[in-house]
Amino acid sequence: MPRSSDDGAALRRRFVGEALQNPYNAAILERLPLLGLPDAWLVAGCLFQTVWNLRSGFAPTAHIKDYDLFYFDAADLSAQAEQAVQARVSALVADLPITVEAKNQARVHLWYEDWCGHPYGALRSSREGIERFLIPCTCVGLQPALGQQSPVLHAPNGLEELYAGLLRPNPLCPHLPLFQAKARSYRDRWHWLGIRQPAATAE
Repeated sequence: MPRSSDDGAALRRRFVGEALQNPYNAAILERLPLLGLPDAWLVAGCLFQTVWNLRSGFAPTAHIKDYDLFYFDAADLSAQAEQAVQARVSALVADLPITVEAKNQARVHLWYEDWCGHPYGALRSSREGIERFLIPCTCVGLQPALGQQSPVLHAPNGLEELYAGLLRPNPLCPHLPLFQAKARSYRDRWHWLGIRQPAATAE
């Protein structure tokens, strides 16, 4: 039976509440507006891995290797500009025992193929970058909201598969070797996750 809109809204509220149980996520979101970065989001692993940690009975911060920020600045696609933003981010969180990495989504297409071995079309926003993660259920991002509101959640594929622990390839980024390595890395840390291979490659 499909979920109702009320169920979906409840799941979104649950996700935001659980992601904020990680104190580093909460601190980054509180400080992020101070940077004045365009289209800035806290994304991916630090969010959904916090949820998986809570499901697994781990501390909210367990097994999280780094914290990722996306922003979109098409006015300057240089590596030097991105490095300057990274320096500002690092200074902003210098009191926290974590690594925070900032990536300008406007320039991902300039380096992705050299780094990952696959071509990558130019993005038009940070949201599009979130949508191209290798695994659909990991396509999540939080953006600070004005005033006392809860953060804005971008979860283009919903949250059901995230809570079910279903890992499958993203058709928007169908790079199977990269998917398989990422999925195995996740399941090594959260053993209850399930990996679904495409039918053509399933054993």
